[in-house]
Formats: sequence, C-alpha cells, structure tokens
Amino acid sequence: MPLRVAIIGGYGNFGGYVARALAGDPQIALTICGRDGARAETFARDLAAANEANGKAVDIANSASTMLAGVEADLVINMVGPYNGQGYGVARAAIAIGAHYCDIADAREFVCGIGELDRDARASGVAVLAGASSVPALTAAYCDDALTSMAALRRVEYGISGAEQANRGAGTVAAVLAYVGETFTRLAKGTMIPETGWSGLESVDYPELGRRWFSSGNVPDLGIFPKRYEGLQEHRFLAGHEISLLHFGLWAMGLLRRWRIVPRLDRFAGVLVKLSQPFNILGKGRSGFHMVIDGEYADGAPMRRRHWIIARSGDGPNIPVIPVILLARKLASGERLEPGARPCLDVISLDEYRQGFAHLDVTCIDE
Repeated sequence: MPLRVAIIGGYGNFGGYVARALAGDPQIALTICGRDGARAETFARDLAAANEANGKAVDIANSASTMLAGVEADLVINMVGPYNGQGYGVARAAIAIGAHYCDIADAREFVCGIGELDRDARASGVAVLAGASSVPALTAAYCDDALTSMAALRRVEYGISGAEQANRGAGTVAAVLAYVGETFTRLAKGTMIPETGWSGLESVDYPELGRRWFSSGNVPDLGIFPKRYEGLQEHRFLAGHEISLLHFGLWAMGLLRRWRIVPRLDRFAGVLVKLSQPFNILGKGRSGFHMVIDGEYADGAPMRRRHWIIARSGDGPNIPVIPVILLARKLASGERLEPGARPCLDVISLDEYRQGFAHLDVTCIDE
C-alpha cells in the first residue's frame, strides 16, 4: 500500500514543487490540500500522478480536531507560511489522525518550541519534525559532517543570498520581515548576546556571483546549535538580497523599526512584494549560500571548512524544500522515524541532502 501524503498548501509555490516531485513515485499517494477545494482538486488531477491524487479543502484556521476531517494520511506536510505566530494547529491535527508531520518552518520560536508536542506525538506513535528546510536541517548536516574530521566546533557563520526573480509570496517575505528591526539573541564569545535583525552591512565575495551584501538574520539554529554543539563559541546567521539596492532599502527600514518609528514590518509583506517586483528585471535568478566552520583537531590545532552553494536558473528556492521530499521518500520505502516532536535534525545527512538537489542547476564548492 502506498504512503498516503497530504500536502497542506499543496498548490502553492513551494507546495506545488513538492507535489510534482513526489507525484511520480509509485510508493506515494498524494492528497493536495488548501483553502480552495476546487483549486486543490484541479491541481491534483493535473499532476497525472503514479497513484490517483485527490484534492481536499483544508483551512489551517480550523480547530485541530476538525482540520483534517476526511483526510486520510500517513504523513502531513505543512507548506503554509509564515510560521511566525501560526501555532501548532496543523501538527496537532496530524497527531490527531495518527500521521507523521513535517514542515519547512524557519521561524525560530516555532521550530525551537515544537517540543511541547512531544508527549502527544509519542503517545500517537508519530514523528513531528519542524524546520525540515535549509535551516536547521541543511546547516546542521554541514556541522555534523565537519565533526567527522574535527574534534570540536568553535565558530560557525553562514548566510543565504536569495535571488530576486524567485517566486516569493507574501508569506515567505513576511517570515523575513518578522525579525527585521527586532531583537533576538545569538552566541558570541561563549554567551548569548542581543542582536538586531538586518543590522550591520558586510559583503561576501562569492564564486561566480561576485559581491553580495548581508545583514544579521534570525533562524532556529541560533537557539539550537549552542546546546547541540558543545564548545561552540561564536554563531551567526546572515541574510541578503541579490540586488544591493533592495538590501540597503530593507536595512534602512530596519533602522526605522529599531527606533520604533514604524510598526512591525511583516504586516507590510504584501505591499513590499509588489513594490519589489519592478526590480526583478535587475536580477539574474542566482542564489547563494556560504558557510564557514572553524574548529579544532583532537590535538587542538585549528581547522577551517568553507562551503558554497551556487544556484542558477531560479532553482535556489527549491533547495529548502528538499528535506520534506526526502522524508516522504524515506517513509515510503519503509524507513522508520523515531516518535516524538523535535526540530528536523539527525534525519537527513549532508550527502542525502546534496543528492536530493543534484538535478537542479546547482553547484556545491567545498574548501
């Protein structure tokens, strides 16, 4: 019997990519879910899936006890962002029907707090995995791989520079705007210090892409890694735009928010998406990721690893959704996931992740 996978937001930008990636797998049967049931049914029918795909009307605003009524699933994939302030209704609904759950959340509080569902998930015998995305799934995979040659990690810094021509909806933009000008904490010199979202301006020279500008970002990793990697002293995440003008503009807006001249910026996500669209003509559809890991050999000698991911042809936004695709395939092949609720760590190796996006126009560079 094929694995029954329900994708909430399955006809959206990210959800649609996941659905198309899984549709041809004979071990998987899809249910496409969204607020518009007719649209979900049309999308499901057009998939021409290996197993008949269905469409269902599902509204995540409904109660957990009724949200997935009539949906038969072994795995629920939540692709509806932003996750900031969303709560765990979808995960609770998945637990209620005895289904595993995963999402692509990059909201720090959401991912770090998923453990509150642990008891219920274990009682139901299902795994609830938050943050099955670039952060923290991919970034942790890089750190774990580094520890195969390092005795300890001391400093970890990485950044993501998104392409302007990417299919960015208001939900995706709101996830970033939620921390612009807001205060959060990160690890520095062995202690947690306050940091302001989108503060600082620094450039990084990328292979092929040239100079990209970055500012401070907030991700779940900043709350997870200091506990996960004993001995880590410095930890920082950076975010940036492909087009410098947009990056500087958001930096200026961050200052206004920091001084409380303007309200939280995520409420303007829809407007800012429209205002940024004319600038897409300046972009080339190329995204970048860089990571620097400093650590020590067993004898205390310093060691450094540098990694780059260069994504072309607008393929960058597809990299964050690779983990949920791999999780579905793992379950479909009979692999067992340990019950409980936790961030998506120790499930997908770096090699598996890279193989997952090997078909994209992507180059990985390791130094």
